[in-house]
Amino acid sequence: MKKTIIPFAVLLLTLTSCRQWLDVRPETEVDRHLLFSSQEGFQEALLGVYTRCTDNALYGRELTVGTPEVLIQNYNISANDPLRYMQTRNFQYDNGDFIRRKDGIWRGLYHAIANCNLILEHIDEQERIFAPGYYALIKGETLALRAYLHFDALRLFAPAFAVSPNANAIPYVTSYSNMPTAMSSVSAVLDSAIRDLQAAKALLVDEPIRASSYIAAYPLNANGTPGPELTNHDLFLQNRRHRMNYYAVCGTLARAYLYKQDKLNAYENAMEVMLSNKFPFTASSDFLAVDEDKRDRILYTELVFAWYIPRKNHDLNTNWFRTGTAGMHLLQEAAQTIYETSGAGSTDLRYRQWLSTVGVNNVYISEIHKYRRNPLSNENNANRHYLMAPALRLSELYYIAAECTYESNPELATQYIDAVRRNRGIDQPLSVANAVEFEEELVKEYRKELFAEGQLFYTHKRLNRPFRNLQGVVIAPSNLIFVLPLPDDEIIYGER
Repeated sequence: MKKTIIPFAVLLLTLTSCRQWLDVRPETEVDRHLLFSSQEGFQEALLGVYTRCTDNALYGRELTVGTPEVLIQNYNISANDPLRYMQTRNFQYDNGDFIRRKDGIWRGLYHAIANCNLILEHIDEQERIFAPGYYALIKGETLALRAYLHFDALRLFAPAFAVSPNANAIPYVTSYSNMPTAMSSVSAVLDSAIRDLQAAKALLVDEPIRASSYIAAYPLNANGTPGPELTNHDLFLQNRRHRMNYYAVCGTLARAYLYKQDKLNAYENAMEVMLSNKFPFTASSDFLAVDEDKRDRILYTELVFAWYIPRKNHDLNTNWFRTGTAGMHLLQEAAQTIYETSGAGSTDLRYRQWLSTVGVNNVYISEIHKYRRNPLSNENNANRHYLMAPALRLSELYYIAAECTYESNPELATQYIDAVRRNRGIDQPLSVANAVEFEEELVKEYRKELFAEGQLFYTHKRLNRPFRNLQGVVIAPSNLIFVLPLPDDEIIYGER
């Protein structure tokens, strides 16, 4: 389990030249024709989009552990505000640091979308150059990525469907052009994303992850041989969970349908992932391994889709989650409240493995170690790096299934949540008396499980729920909080 996923990392190193081709500004026809004249060119272009998505402005930091987590009040921040997020936590959306980061998110998402559109603009006319299966795989992934990125832009920069389904939202861009795209409503954006995801699902129906032999696993077997995700002779077909694979599309559809309050379709897509048995819950022996090299804090086998973070991008453990109070952290009391350690959570393995209590200036704090020492790394200082940023994990699909079934079958709904709790060391069954209590407990589980993964903000926004800061103060739901302002340039030059 100690060896890093070298093949994919090495492949990413080939992307320097293609990044020069993939730019929002229109390039020359010679460049485009050169890039898209071979299957390998399309592969490089697609991997280039994934690489761009792991920038710090996007899923390499900001959309995973950054802005959404700060807004939902998941961190304590020291008074000297070393990372300049205090005003963000206080919802000061006119603050310069916030504006810079927020605008960077918008630009990064639409830059990646533009690159998806450039691929899609050329792939149909070049279908004849692809070996069997590759055209469908590349087109399917690209459509899915375009939908995934638009969906996150919607969840950040537009009102929730539950609040204003017909409100102006964001542009859903489907062509590679420097001309502004008209704004779409919240409902229309969701419909467009679902349409892209359904098309992607159909294209990916025969992809490698659906083979009976493909099971999510560590890179090396116990005997040191390559694991099942590394056995394909073609590097491009390995590690499908690092890309928008078939089940990642199903999971994203489940999210999108739930956001649209279509629980039937959300449930069906969530169950398709769950019943595939492709993503086994992480064994407690791996989660609790004494050997730091073998400890799987990120719960790797349960990741349906995750962003591969290159070695150069090691910001989380050297900057964001610095030791002591120099970075994002939790006071011990806040951590114990989140994980309910005075009750059933006293046995919660997430509290034990993701947080480490230390004394700093006569105050006990919980340092956040969730991204420390991923077992997939063989770097000498691996405890200072993290390699995977979760994008969609199995447990979230259980939560979606639970929410979709509570009204018709409350017992089954709580069983879905209990399945996750048991695998986190909590044997006490969940007990709720009504729908209000169920939603309260469900949101608590989202917070425990997806802490520092960027999803809790979207959950509260989707449900239009109030939330509490770490001092217990209730913050009412409001578009003034849940809707990030569009960039000034988008308003001026996009004629919004």
